[in-house]
Amino acid sequence: METGGLFWWFAAGALIVAELFTGTFYLLMIALGMIAGGIAYVIGALPHVQMGAAAVIALIAVAVLRRSRFGNWKQRNDASRDAAVNLDIGATLEVDQWRDGRARAMYRGAQWDVELAPGETEGARFYRITALDGNRLIVAAKR
Repeated sequence: METGGLFWWFAAGALIVAELFTGTFYLLMIALGMIAGGIAYVIGALPHVQMGAAAVIALIAVAVLRRSRFGNWKQRNDASRDAAVNLDIGATLEVDQWRDGRARAMYRGAQWDVELAPGETEGARFYRITALDGNRLIVAAKR
């Protein structure tokens, strides 16, 4: 095997190692394309056919990954409302006095800005945190 053909195998190996650091599977799909280019080299295809095979297989693999459940990483929940990200979501706090849907309240030993969630009223005394918006707690009446 010539050195020109080793490019495909070294590139595939480097992409697989790099994939171990990212965890997104996209580099693995591109590595499949490099393997296809290496196979094309082994069967004696011309360089432009090798590159074409690598590109086509990589594009198909990325498209299939994108449509799978593993490729939809951008469709995750909003972190400001995700209880797995913000452990304060779901906690209870007491609000004594409201001014136009806003207040200051003690929570975890500090004063926080508190804002009512859309559609909520100021009638309750205890509220549940539904989201964080910067340094403001968005709350709803605890039922």
